[in-house]
Amino acid sequence: MKKILTFNVNGEVREVLVDGTETLLFVLREGLNLKGTKEGCGRGDCGACTVLLNGKPVNSCLVLAMTINGMDITTIEGLEKDGELHPIQKAFIDNGAVQCGYCTPGMILTTKSLLEENSKPSDEEIKHYFEGNLCRCTGYASIMRAVKSLI
Repeated sequence: MKKILTFNVNGEVREVLVDGTETLLFVLREGLNLKGTKEGCGRGDCGACTVLLNGKPVNSCLVLAMTINGMDITTIEGLEKDGELHPIQKAFIDNGAVQCGYCTPGMILTTKSLLEENSKPSDEEIKHYFEGNLCRCTGYASIMRAVKSLI
């Protein structure tokens, strides 16, 4: 069964015809051509598909699109403003926290949520927040440096 949904993506109201089995990840990537959100494991284990749903990080591969009607979604494409990278994106670049870049959108959106929730997280709080985001390239030291540079 298909249904037209209306929701806000990166500050823009969108109307999309969605099939009952489609995930938010599928709608973002294939329906709206927002390819910054990556598909990793497809099971919610790696965090590559993390987006902010009403400000909270979610694995978009686990969210049925039918449940997002009326919600606000932020993807990595929604962070830059007027051609300028968001300070979190700059911090990741400045601290070498970007290598292959596959996990980076999810890491950056998770950082945004963390810092909005807690502007001065401890090392343990940062590690706890990132438990759902895997990185196989950088190791986590550079990611920790990037997050801490923003505190």
